[in-house]
Amino acid sequence: MSRNLILGAALSSLVLLAALISFIWTPYDYAAMNIPDKLQPPSAQHWFGTDHFGRDMFSMIMVGARTSIAVALVAVGIGMALGVPLGLTAAARKGSWLDELIMRGNDLVFAFPSLVIAILITAVFGAGAINAIIAIGIFNIPVFARITRGAALSLWEREFILAARVAGKGATRISAEHILPNVANLLIVQGTIQFSLGILAEAGLSYVGLGAQPPTPSWGRMLADAQTMVSFAPHLALIPGGAIIVTVLGLNLLGDGLRDFLDPRIRVARA
Repeated sequence: MSRNLILGAALSSLVLLAALISFIWTPYDYAAMNIPDKLQPPSAQHWFGTDHFGRDMFSMIMVGARTSIAVALVAVGIGMALGVPLGLTAAARKGSWLDELIMRGNDLVFAFPSLVIAILITAVFGAGAINAIIAIGIFNIPVFARITRGAALSLWEREFILAARVAGKGATRISAEHILPNVANLLIVQGTIQFSLGILAEAGLSYVGLGAQPPTPSWGRMLADAQTMVSFAPHLALIPGGAIIVTVLGLNLLGDGLRDFLDPRIRVARA
């Protein structure tokens, strides 16, 4: 087992554990304001200090973790749930009008980054975590569709697929029973990577006011609130920024480690 996998799993588990614990316990009420204690540096009483409203930063980071994880997880789930079937369909109908329609639709979505999509959505429905999930999820659909199609195309010429065709299995059944299990490892790794990108996207959307709305804590909005106070209260920016870095680093290391662990060719090459 690689060091990347172990370290990535440890960092990711730490963030996930903080998010889960926040459902039942935080050191302080994350929404409770205490103006006399505002802008306190990290101390034994407030491990990560307090913000400009006197709220406990450690409690806000814990609750912000579950916000980021929930948004990214659901968004990646949307991308996989819609993108994988589209990719399988496109591969099974290679060269047909359906394949061309799916791939050109993917190109159209790729032309609009998640931030632009979020702006369009929030202009109609308003800012919020749900709209951030929709925006990030829409952007993930063509990612999984392209990866699935590329991996599936190489399998459609294999002997075991030809044998399934001879046995009378249709394209849909072959895709479900033979293609999907053989691309699952690749999708798991890509899902981990997209999950880390989803964390970044959620933070970016919250930073510009399009993500989770007050009083729900969000790492991105915490960074936005801190930008005018960095000179005299640097912990307001360093702590949520560090949380984002640790989370994204952990997920990227986890994805890299899973790729090495799940790909037998890499294991043999390193043996």
